[in-house]
Amino acid sequence: MRISLNWLRELVEIKLSPEDLAETLTMAGFEVEEIEDRRTWANGVVIGKVLERQPHPNADKLSVCQVDIGADEILNIVCGAANVKADIYVPVATTGTYLPNIDLKIKPAKLRGVPSQGMICSLKELGLPTDVDGIHIFTQENLPLGSDVRPLLGLDDVILDLTATANRADALSMVGVAREVAALTGGKLSIPEPGEVSITKSTGNLALKIADTQACPAYIGTVIEQVKIAPSPEWLQQRLRAAGVRPISNVVDITNYVLLEWGQPLHAFDRDRLQSIASGENLTIGVRFANNGESFKTLDGQTRTLSTQNLLITANDKPVALAGVMGGEETEVHQGTQSLVLEAALFDSVAIRRSSRSAGLRSEASGRYERGVNRAELEIANRRALSLISELASEILVQQEIADTRPDPSTWSRSIALRLDRVNQILGPIESEEDTGELQKQDVERILTALGCKLTPSGEDSSHQPTWSVSVPPYRYRDLEREIDLIEEIARLYGYNKFCDTLPEKAEAGYLPLDQELVRKLRAFLRAEGLTELIHYSLVKPGEDRNIVLSNPLFVEYSALRTDLISGLIDAFQYNLEQGNGALNGFEIGQIFWQEEDGLQETEALAGIIGGDVSRQAASRLRTLGKWSKSGREEPITWFEAKGILESVFQQLSLEIEFQPDRRDERLHPGRTASLWIRGNRLGIFGQLHPQLRREKGLPDSVYVFQLDLDVLLDSLEQDEILVQTFQPYSTYPASDRDIAFFAPVKISVSEIEKVITKAGKDLLESVELFDEYRGENVPEGQRSLAFRLIYRASDRTLTEAEVEPVHNKVREALVEKFGVNLRS
Repeated sequence: MRISLNWLRELVEIKLSPEDLAETLTMAGFEVEEIEDRRTWANGVVIGKVLERQPHPNADKLSVCQVDIGADEILNIVCGAANVKADIYVPVATTGTYLPNIDLKIKPAKLRGVPSQGMICSLKELGLPTDVDGIHIFTQENLPLGSDVRPLLGLDDVILDLTATANRADALSMVGVAREVAALTGGKLSIPEPGEVSITKSTGNLALKIADTQACPAYIGTVIEQVKIAPSPEWLQQRLRAAGVRPISNVVDITNYVLLEWGQPLHAFDRDRLQSIASGENLTIGVRFANNGESFKTLDGQTRTLSTQNLLITANDKPVALAGVMGGEETEVHQGTQSLVLEAALFDSVAIRRSSRSAGLRSEASGRYERGVNRAELEIANRRALSLISELASEILVQQEIADTRPDPSTWSRSIALRLDRVNQILGPIESEEDTGELQKQDVERILTALGCKLTPSGEDSSHQPTWSVSVPPYRYRDLEREIDLIEEIARLYGYNKFCDTLPEKAEAGYLPLDQELVRKLRAFLRAEGLTELIHYSLVKPGEDRNIVLSNPLFVEYSALRTDLISGLIDAFQYNLEQGNGALNGFEIGQIFWQEEDGLQETEALAGIIGGDVSRQAASRLRTLGKWSKSGREEPITWFEAKGILESVFQQLSLEIEFQPDRRDERLHPGRTASLWIRGNRLGIFGQLHPQLRREKGLPDSVYVFQLDLDVLLDSLEQDEILVQTFQPYSTYPASDRDIAFFAPVKISVSEIEKVITKAGKDLLESVELFDEYRGENVPEGQRSLAFRLIYRASDRTLTEAEVEPVHNKVREALVEKFGVNLRS
């Protein structure tokens, strides 16, 4: 909001300079974004009178003027304005004057051979808006020649561009800012109190009909006759221009003036036009919500189609204005207006916000209603407007109708309990001349009284500190609700910079919680394996088993919570293929949700998808000849390659994971799916997509997915032997390797065989590796040939044949005894 200091000085005593006042307001939470010092715009410009005007001898469009500025010498000035003539008072920029708005310094000059000793100015050259094309001509008579023009043009003013916080609706008015300045500086308030206005007749044809009293708790309609529409006086126009408002006519300017002064929006209707729209002898002003598809034209000339969210002002139920937002073009005040209906009303902030947003229209009025207009000063603003209209438009008040459903005025304030001990506990110590101290009782009482609060002592608390019952003024009712609000006001007005800084004695390095640190490592390991992290919405289409369905979804497509991450990854893989981006290898960490008999469940999961020709993708990233090396043929990733990516991550996390056959997920290949186990706990699932699903989605031959329970994984990682890794000395002695081959039933998994081998080999066995599998000719039916390489090593010596052979025989015997294998070597 633009604040004129000249106007503000009429409302409150100001002893500070504009710069100091701006600093004080900014430190108190009212940011002053700009200081517009208009005094510099016409410094050196004086009042002059054109005594004589002659055509320029060498130019058709120039005039040579003799101008008296009250000095000893008459100035000879060449002027190019078409409206210059003799016997007029004009602003004259004398030699040496600098006009910042046009970046021009006036110097003695010759124009087409004729000397010029100054410049006759237009309002545009002085920084003021105008519709006149030419120099400015003062309408007043007998002006003192040579006197400063700034008081006449309103340029002896400083404008503060002030921004109020969203909770301070009261600060969107000159009166509200004056109250704030008085509280901050101790200046005396001089807020105008409009007198009572007399109504000529007590009855008339005007009636009110408020359909929704919650949306419009109060409405005052006043009929005014014998109105004379004319330009506003200069003082009123100057104040509106200073606030950034364009003057229109006396009646409209008065409503804008009261809006700026009291923060109460008003609207003036042309009564005859209202009567014409109403189509009847009686005129009923109504307030109701619009019907769908209803339309009317607003003051900006646009025809607006309305919805049920738009609040309307009606004349005999026909729309004439968007309540609290903008009036209608068909009922606006014009030059021929002879009678008015002046509206002063309160509208619900939520209703106006919805109406304004629905119409795509904002105004000065709607901005104030949305924040909240002071309901206690409605009548004051209305009387102020009527008194100004009576003074400037020569009217007769015929009738006034009031519809008021506001609560009792005793409820327009509230009482809040305040404790001095709590004030100092929240705000901390203050700086004093010698040492630190605390806010005292008199400080609190002085500050809150300056804000307009009334304090009543209510005794002492348990620590023998005084307490008060604080009565909040009606204009601060919306933002002072609790004790903490009062404490904030005390800090704001006392000065945030006067409180002591309290810093930690010793800085400590920050750290992440263990689970977050582990998740970061996990992400890094997955990225190192070539997987891209993906993020999907938690909302999906309904229909899955154990779905949790939302009761208020935004869209049907997003009306349920996901039960796993795999479905989203499959869809993402398909989408990337269809967009020509190739196979998608990625992972996602996110929440999944499902329903159980005992209620709703939620956990965090890790899932991934792997497919396509991994070696070719790697070659492409490295810019090598990946396509040439395989003659352009795609080689889908194998089960072991995909499983190896997971095993590599687990190995870096020092986890031992067991893979067991699994057939429970119908989306996965029944013979190429494994459940993952860690220390007897189910960790998740890994497998190849089912061929039928793969064909339906149009995916490559081999696509693998996995999903892990992140909580189980993190619990396993939090084991001491993993978190605190100990150094394992390596052996400097050579190893002794042995191969063992046998026929084993297909139903026996390799992991089971490796467990038995490891247990039998005990301390000497360093590693076990499967290096061959064969099924076919010369292999018994239902069996397969497996070959393992066993590495034996000791840390303190070179093993001899006599040491290795007995251990190796134990391994052979354990396999025969446990699984009944048929040894080949």
